[in-house]
Amino acid sequence: MVDKLRKYMTVSEIDATGIKGPHEKELEDISIAKHALFINLEMEKLKKIVEEDIGGIINNIGFSEDWAINIEMFPEVNIHIAYSYFGDEFGDGIEAEFKFYFSGNRMFLVPGEDSATYIDIIMGFIERKLKGLESFEKNFNTKTELMKKVLVQRSEPFAYLKENDKNELASFLGAEVSKIVNGWSIKKEVFPNILIEILWDESIGLDIKFSGGKLSQNMSSYHIEFIGIFLLNHILRFITLNNLDKNLPDICYIMFSRYYTKLKNWEHRRK
Repeated sequence: MVDKLRKYMTVSEIDATGIKGPHEKELEDISIAKHALFINLEMEKLKKIVEEDIGGIINNIGFSEDWAINIEMFPEVNIHIAYSYFGDEFGDGIEAEFKFYFSGNRMFLVPGEDSATYIDIIMGFIERKLKGLESFEKNFNTKTELMKKVLVQRSEPFAYLKENDKNELASFLGAEVSKIVNGWSIKKEVFPNILIEILWDESIGLDIKFSGGKLSQNMSSYHIEFIGIFLLNHILRFITLNNLDKNLPDICYIMFSRYYTKLKNWEHRRK
């Protein structure tokens, strides 16, 4: 058990709230809502969805689960969705459950807010695939008001990126990073054949684009925007970690989990 605790964290540990937080409750609600879909599910069908459409693998992680979906959100930020079937042994009508774990050397950087929403998107996607449902909202070329606001809020810290950051940033994100005239291009394949490109120009600011052959087939524009926000947030984490000696915009410091901000004792940390 000691090894498991060292290797894996729960969302409660990452949130560092000391009590059951909203993101733990959110994940419990996902388990309650989705577990029945996976009872008697043909594993080859699930394996095909996980590998071909999500880019993950199914493999046990050692918590006595029946199986676990393992996904890399970012390099060294891994999500594990562990499923256990136990029948109605407790008489409460709940025959199975999901538990959610995180691993990797950077797992504690990402706040529960980002990872819980990411898991919700993944589970909703799997449900649509299992039921043969189409994605809703396919306005990929139109930015929502939320996205417009996010791009404005997160633009300023990009000025702290330096040309010699390119390779390290690419490794941190698992993305292609290019220095372009007056700015940066950051392109990441977030799921198989679904790409997000972040563009920053020092005069214009931030822009975001979505592409890929499976984009409209597998994702809604609403959900891919959230994945784009998570990518932007992780870029700001990189900028912050590489400029700890500077007085950065406040938004940089609230990109991190409460666990990490408490560790750093930042006055900016979310309450």
